[in-house]
Amino acid sequence: MAVVVSSSQNEVEAFRQKGLDILPHRKRMVTEDLDTKFKDPDDPFRIVFVCAMWLTGFDAPAVNTIYLDKPMKNHTLMQTIARANRVFKDKTCGTIVDYIGVFRNLQKALAIYAMPTSGGRVDTPVKDKSALVEELKKVIAEKTAFCNEKGINVDRLLKARDFELVSLLDDAVECLVVNDETKQRFQSLARNIVKLYKAILPDPKVSEFAKQKSLSSCLSNKIRALTPPADITEVMADIEEILDQSIASEGYIIHEDPAGYNTKVDLSQIDFETLRKFFEKSRKHTEVEKLKGMINAKLNKLVRLNKSRIDFAEKFQKMIDEYNNGALNVEIMFDKLLAFAKELTEEEKRGIAEQLTEEELALFDILTKPEPKLTNKEKNQVKKAVRELLETLKREKLVLDWRKRQQTRAAVLITIQDYLDRELPRADTPEIFNQKCDLVYQHIYDCYYGAGHSIYSRAG
Repeated sequence: MAVVVSSSQNEVEAFRQKGLDILPHRKRMVTEDLDTKFKDPDDPFRIVFVCAMWLTGFDAPAVNTIYLDKPMKNHTLMQTIARANRVFKDKTCGTIVDYIGVFRNLQKALAIYAMPTSGGRVDTPVKDKSALVEELKKVIAEKTAFCNEKGINVDRLLKARDFELVSLLDDAVECLVVNDETKQRFQSLARNIVKLYKAILPDPKVSEFAKQKSLSSCLSNKIRALTPPADITEVMADIEEILDQSIASEGYIIHEDPAGYNTKVDLSQIDFETLRKFFEKSRKHTEVEKLKGMINAKLNKLVRLNKSRIDFAEKFQKMIDEYNNGALNVEIMFDKLLAFAKELTEEEKRGIAEQLTEEELALFDILTKPEPKLTNKEKNQVKKAVRELLETLKREKLVLDWRKRQQTRAAVLITIQDYLDRELPRADTPEIFNQKCDLVYQHIYDCYYGAGHSIYSRAG
């Protein structure tokens, strides 16, 4: 915390007569960049005592609470309120704590400075926190009705303890991940509950909603944890909170899945037969959600490294759409996901079979898909051209900030055109050849930042 006030003549003596020493505070105001530090949400400087300073013309969106203990009116009052009214990340609203009855002057200030609505009425920008409490009650009721509709007994969940609660939480997740629409609707409701709960704090009225907030947050985090990369720290914290440390001394431990596919996105390590047996005796929608999330994480990486794999992404999205629309039941969806995971595993190994790195394979696919049909000798000629082109570009052309200058961009394009024209087999028409040169250039532009940095250098 710090003090920020204007300097005045004889201030040292004036403060000393009040039993205060202004010198250390004035030293901080002069030597430290308090303005910048206070605007930084990650800086430990959290509270500032001001008198006129920083009340007008000072913009710090992260400011959440303002305490008023001096008379204000008109423009100064409006500007001061606005200090806590800026949009910032997950901030739902700002809080004004009025110790002196300043808001008696608010309507007068609004009459002068606020724009009236179509009916001639002026809406106040400041509302009592009771309005947030009512909104929270409404969202909780909506969430409870939604969960009951999906077969989740919220009252039983709130009363359950120990391992019964653990089982009920998993059953609830199973009901909520039956399709993406249900999952997303619950996640939206849970987010609103948590946001409103935090906005009402530290008002003691919020305590009556603590269990509902903890339950919503716990279920939401358990659902998010199904999609890797999953950090279960938040899930553990919420489970411990909702269980109230009621399970012996070790508490509830989330164990690694028997199939081992929730913690590491490595499709090649899946024992598909064991996974199939595990699925038959598990919560099936939850297992589909896990496998779906894992495949999605792997697919995103594969497509990012090689856009020629977009067909895989389209096929995956079609499966998800059919599942969400009810065209595929959970057993068929699981079988299709297993088959698709095997396809991705084979695709991931294709570079090894072609004796190409991921970045070489991306260029090879641009130059050979969908046409032309090449002999083995011609394929080897393309592979050689790809390796040498990448080596030349990285060594000579992809300098720091090469994408920002027209001259360096043009040099890269000319190098690509000249090298491919010289080294590729004559299997394409001039028009198709030019199209592929453009695609290669766009790929290089998108993926290589210069000075040895690229998406491939970060892919590990």
